Amino acid sequence: MNRIEGRVKVTGLATYAAEYPVEGVTYACPVQSRIAKGRIKRIDGRDALAMPGVLAVLSSEDPPRLAREAAGELALFQSRDVAYRGQFVAAAVADTYENARAAADAIVVEYEQDLHDVTLRADHPNLYQPETVNPGFPCDTVKGDVESGLDAAETSIDVIYTTPVLHNNPMEPHAALAVWDAEGRLLVYDTAQGTSSSRDLIAKTLGLPREQVRVVSRHVGGGFGSKGTTRPQAVLAALAARDVGRPVKIVLTRQQMYDVTGYRTPTIQRLRLGADAQGRLTAVEHVAYEQSSTLVEFAEQTATPARVMYATPALRTAHRLVRLDVATPSWMRAPGECPGMYALESAMDELAYAAGLDPIELRVINEPETEPDSGLPFSSRSLVACLREGARRFGWDRRDPGPALRRDGEWMIGTGVASSTYPALRQPSRARVTMREGDFLVQLAAADIGTGARTALTGIAAEALGVAPERVHVELGDSDLPDAPLAGGSMGTASWGTAIVRACEALKVNGTEGRADTTEEIKRDAELARHAFGAQFAEVRVNSVTGEVRLSRLLGVFAAGHIVNPKLARSQFIGGMTMGMGMALMEETFTDEEFGGFLRRDLAQYHVPACADVPDIEAVWLDEQDAGLNPMGSKGIGEIGIVGTAAAIGNAVYHATGHRVRDLPITPAKVLNLMF
Repeated sequence: MNRIEGRVKVTGLATYAAEYPVEGVTYACPVQSRIAKGRIKRIDGRDALAMPGVLAVLSSEDPPRLAREAAGELALFQSRDVAYRGQFVAAAVADTYENARAAADAIVVEYEQDLHDVTLRADHPNLYQPETVNPGFPCDTVKGDVESGLDAAETSIDVIYTTPVLHNNPMEPHAALAVWDAEGRLLVYDTAQGTSSSRDLIAKTLGLPREQVRVVSRHVGGGFGSKGTTRPQAVLAALAARDVGRPVKIVLTRQQMYDVTGYRTPTIQRLRLGADAQGRLTAVEHVAYEQSSTLVEFAEQTATPARVMYATPALRTAHRLVRLDVATPSWMRAPGECPGMYALESAMDELAYAAGLDPIELRVINEPETEPDSGLPFSSRSLVACLREGARRFGWDRRDPGPALRRDGEWMIGTGVASSTYPALRQPSRARVTMREGDFLVQLAAADIGTGARTALTGIAAEALGVAPERVHVELGDSDLPDAPLAGGSMGTASWGTAIVRACEALKVNGTEGRADTTEEIKRDAELARHAFGAQFAEVRVNSVTGEVRLSRLLGVFAAGHIVNPKLARSQFIGGMTMGMGMALMEETFTDEEFGGFLRRDLAQYHVPACADVPDIEAVWLDEQDAGLNPMGSKGIGEIGIVGTAAAIGNAVYHATGHRVRDLPITPAKVLNLMF
């Protein structure tokens, strides 16, 4: 199936959060803190209020009413404390965007500035062990004796990898349009990856019953996790609209998005691996150091992939967190698995060279029978098949046996491989299916964030009902519809699709309407280890004079259950691999150590891949049958494409040059520094 919403998108008819036609709309523009830590002494909005068209100034001088439960960056203007540079400290509301922006510039804010700390280090004195890591995994795990396993190893490595701050950068900026009706019910058009969860959090923040809040998000121009939780612009729009008695719209600039919409935490990761003479792992230790803000604890699950990947008698994973004077990190495509697998798969490559083994064979030798950490049986696991198929397609048998052996003039050529994994999750969902004049209306509060969810769910419903897809109409993106989990964690299709299939089954019994709630059904998911797997292959050309890295070929082979829609799946896999390419070679947000905040704050400086950055990129998949997953037999695919890609590219750079870059991104300066 082609995308159902394709025509309205390319003709401009698809309505995004900032585009809904509302009469009497006004505009809000935030004022951001210019210090990283301290207190607000005074805010003077008199000059702003005297300007043309200005309706209100919101600030901590007269804090707007919020619930006691309001927390973190959503507790707008409730405190004079400043937690990070770029924090919203005030806002102007006016009849036009231009007037609101001018008024915001006229608001005077005076501070009492304190010394700030914005730098993550592995020896930071305030590092601590959080209770859990996202989304509720144990922080640390230990199996066997790692030290004894390393002592007994024939070959061992002890290496440190780092990844920088990364930003999500969806095409559609974060925006909100808030409207209060005469009965006091709030409608928020929001850029939300989940309308049900966004409604609940907005209601909690404002101290309203959830029935009194409605969130609509029918089209979302990308999110990658940054729109997975409610962001300050949604609460600000609601507060401003309540204050002025008119609808209020706010659209964040690209620069503002860098400050208040989350980012991937930087990481420092230490890996210690040991193997016997045959290449079997004797010990794996993976320790990750990360940061969060002083407002909210967010601990990314960076080391958890090591609990899934390879058989070893001794395994230790750990996370250490430090709260700094920075904005709060959050979800970015494959949080945890993405940076964690970069380090683990780079370390596996280093171990393979140290042991004199082919990198693929090292992974095959250490294939586990059950999930290494939990001991649970896998619902299905086709990693070895992905590695073998990828090797065949990529021509791995023609690979040079060692590094720095192949040249084309001043270009050094190398290839690399890395494994990928991501959990196959579900969350409870509801759905309603109704027969209307011979057609079928499917309703649930799911979100289409550009993945083609409408199309995939239409196909699922049509197959469950045994009718042509043209007879199925899917309505989503509205919190007034049956509750559904957000689009994130690669769990959307599995969660929503299960509910739709069960509702369709109920309709067949009822005849006119079917409803479903999958809460009880998915409790059985804990009985199996459910993961998708894949293998990434990369070929690079590294210039021996300039240090420039060019990616020639990129191949991903995946095993993700039944592929619901091949067209959409290929798009998602390649999209993830493209982001992995950016992570490997160019993406990086610098932290301003002197003043706080971030230095790279737009797409002129924060580079993302373009089509010309890789001539040949391809994604394929195996036909994996897994009836124990869900009615569709599917696994999530939105995130596994990014997992392992950066490691495959980094491993290829080593194979080309004989030098290992362990700090992403792999820039020409870093390559030249190692070579000369």
